[in-house]
Amino acid sequence: MNYNKIILVAFLMTLLISGCKQSQEARRPVSQASGTFMKKSAERNKKLVATEEGQIDALIKSNPKVKYMASTKGYWYTYLVQNPIDTLTPKKGDVAFFEYEIKDLKGRIIYSQVELKPQTYAIDKQNIMTGLREGIKLMHKNEKVIFLFPSHIAYGYHGDDKKIGTNQPLLCTVTLHNFISEVAFKKEILLRKTDALNQVPNEETTTQKKPINTIKDSLTN
Repeated sequence: MNYNKIILVAFLMTLLISGCKQSQEARRPVSQASGTFMKKSAERNKKLVATEEGQIDALIKSNPKVKYMASTKGYWYTYLVQNPIDTLTPKKGDVAFFEYEIKDLKGRIIYSQVELKPQTYAIDKQNIMTGLREGIKLMHKNEKVIFLFPSHIAYGYHGDDKKIGTNQPLLCTVTLHNFISEVAFKKEILLRKTDALNQVPNEETTTQKKPINTIKDSLTN
């Protein structure tokens, strides 16, 4: 009787161990498939980056008179207007005032400067294109720069769901008019609002009861 129990227990243990091994082995293909997918995805991304960099390189070589410089952030740039006097550049805690337009690498306008309108941007505190965010921090006041951005620091795989397509490298022309500290910017907004409220209404505005226009604070509204 005891001998039969020993055989039964041994048999059950064998089944249990065999089941555990099969369960462990069943997970291997999932892990391997995941690793293969990640590897292929990385290879595709490398090829995409290489293709776009080749397109940008061809553009640069097509006009050797224009001197483009390579940034450590992964974009290329050249100056249309340079300010050799100022040494300061925008940093986190500053507010930049700039205008820009966006073209494809063939020079066709995607968004004009008129469409995009003057921009007020709190450095590193608002969500804008990665390349543009880094490029602005390179500039001095009153400079105008052409940037060549690969898609991975522009709008990437998804584009902007409007005019910018999938994996599209961009040519952006940016004019940085000025930048000031965020503290100074908020004080200026408050001062202008106060001045507007303190204005004495003339007879026409009193009669028509027109509201006084105030500057919108783009950082808090």
